[in-house]
Amino acid sequence: MNYLSVEMLSKAYGPKVLFDKINFGINQGQKVALVAKNGAGKTSLLNIIAGKDSADSGLCTLRNDIRVAFLYQDPQFDPQLTAVEVLHSGDDAAASAIREYELCLTKAETDESMELMDRMHLAQVRMDLLHAWDYESRAKQVLSKLGLEKHLEQKTGTLSGGQKKRLALAQILIQEPDLMILDEPTNHLDIEMTEWLEEYLMGKDLTLLIVTHDRYFLDRICDEIIELEAGNVYRYKGNYSYYVEKKSERELNEASELDKAKNLYRRELEWVRKMPRARGTKAKARVDAFDDVKENAFKKKSTDKVEMSVKMSRLGGKILELIKLNKAWSTDKQILKDFSYVFKKGEKIGIVGKNGVGKSTFLNMILGLETPDSGKVQTGETIVYGYYSQQGMTFSGEKRVIEIIKDIAEFIPLADGSKLSASMLLQRFLFPPEVQYNFVSKLSGGEKRRLYLLTILITNPNFLILDEPTNDLDITTLSILEEFLSEFPGCVLIVTHDRYFMDRLVDHLFIFQGEGRVRDFPGNYTQYREKLEEEESLKIEEKTSAPSTPAPKTEAPRSEKRKMTFKEKFEFDTLEKEIPLLEAKKKSLEQKLAETLADHQEIQKASAEYQAIGAELDEKGLRWMELSEFEN
Repeated sequence: MNYLSVEMLSKAYGPKVLFDKINFGINQGQKVALVAKNGAGKTSLLNIIAGKDSADSGLCTLRNDIRVAFLYQDPQFDPQLTAVEVLHSGDDAAASAIREYELCLTKAETDESMELMDRMHLAQVRMDLLHAWDYESRAKQVLSKLGLEKHLEQKTGTLSGGQKKRLALAQILIQEPDLMILDEPTNHLDIEMTEWLEEYLMGKDLTLLIVTHDRYFLDRICDEIIELEAGNVYRYKGNYSYYVEKKSERELNEASELDKAKNLYRRELEWVRKMPRARGTKAKARVDAFDDVKENAFKKKSTDKVEMSVKMSRLGGKILELIKLNKAWSTDKQILKDFSYVFKKGEKIGIVGKNGVGKSTFLNMILGLETPDSGKVQTGETIVYGYYSQQGMTFSGEKRVIEIIKDIAEFIPLADGSKLSASMLLQRFLFPPEVQYNFVSKLSGGEKRRLYLLTILITNPNFLILDEPTNDLDITTLSILEEFLSEFPGCVLIVTHDRYFMDRLVDHLFIFQGEGRVRDFPGNYTQYREKLEEEESLKIEEKTSAPSTPAPKTEAPRSEKRKMTFKEKFEFDTLEKEIPLLEAKKKSLEQKLAETLADHQEIQKASAEYQAIGAELDEKGLRWMELSEFEN
């Protein structure tokens, strides 16, 4: 069953063509990734699919009878709504059935009519059909895993950007629509959250269209890659590893075809120059074909390559020493506890831990932006920090791209001793001349990130501190950045949720475990995960192999009351409304039977109804007593 169909779709902004007559579709059950470099048109394509933008030509069709949910990079909510109100504000059928039931419960406090009871019964039937009884347990799981359970009553206007992104993701996962379109879903997730999201999406029969730079995520989740490049789309029926292999083959074939076209062009050019003035029909046809040969020979081959060869300041013997650092935000929020470390030249260290555990605070202490409660941070005299922060991009949107670089330096020294002009350096960072004079406000999110990275590298740092550097960077830029950092002779300290990026670069890890504990692990992230699994296996073996000793006989502890499930709570609340109504009806029938009724049939009817109500009351009363044993 086809969910999304894109036919002959084209979009351009002025002379810049984003895509030209592209075609693709997504069927039920497919998990598809959209891959492209920054500024190639990924967000524009998603906006057209979502109906937030229009194409210049072509069709984009979503199936009418399916539910579609979009996760945007920067989700917006009514700032006056609480997080829990946002979760229940969608047009999801299950959420709608629950809202109807809760409304009926509220009205039943003052309205005891049978009409309301019928309405409640109808809501219950809808919840059964929609499996809405699982809604609460599903919501609790998602909110807990995304770290939102403590923010449900908080107004969205007071949430951070990361919390809003996770709230929007939670809303979609809880609704379980037929088609999810997710733009950078792993941004603002820590590694533990990202791994949970992988397992969640893999374990369900979902249809997905995802934009993400997380290569491990792509490899595990997606069964097809759609690449948007130079206005065209290329489809790869496999995961990310398959895509890398087949893309390489395609580029080799294209390079071979380009070489053939150039050789043919040289031969045709020689023929045209030697051709006699008198031209026959065949000669004229060959001259016309020469123009096509020329065009093919000089097709602009993609040379998207970021060159990062800026000069590094000299690094002395003493680099950085942390001596018994302690930091706490409150009595129950310990960041560091007696942490010490001596950095050595060329070290590349990754920092991992849950959101809010203190990773950014740790970086700020090293940079002198935060003061430790006790302990010392001793920095070598030759240290030049290059700090890439999550909130560091403060460019004026009214400035042009080249002005940002010229404000730092007109000419930039390179590692080989030469110098580059600001314009030439920008070209090496994939900012061609026509883009350099654009206003910063016109850049995509990833292009702004790349520009910000450049402003840091041209200050000639020898100690790089990178706080989530992979967010919004395309895979091409990430690959080149990895190459640069792997050859960077100075120190690198990285906070990132990108496991692939970390695996390629780091020598060892600082694992922030909470309560001030930091584990120093020698190795990369995958090796750390393998070590954890090994430790967990050893624990299980120790438990199973431990000799069993008879436990001393003691009085069995009193079991705690089990909490009601959502369905049981609904049933309990409904019984509390129904029982008084049935008792009132029973009493009314008692009065009616106590009177002298002339009609024998009417007496029989009232008597039968009285017995039926009595039996129903007994049954519902017993059930009410059973449920009242649970914790409400």
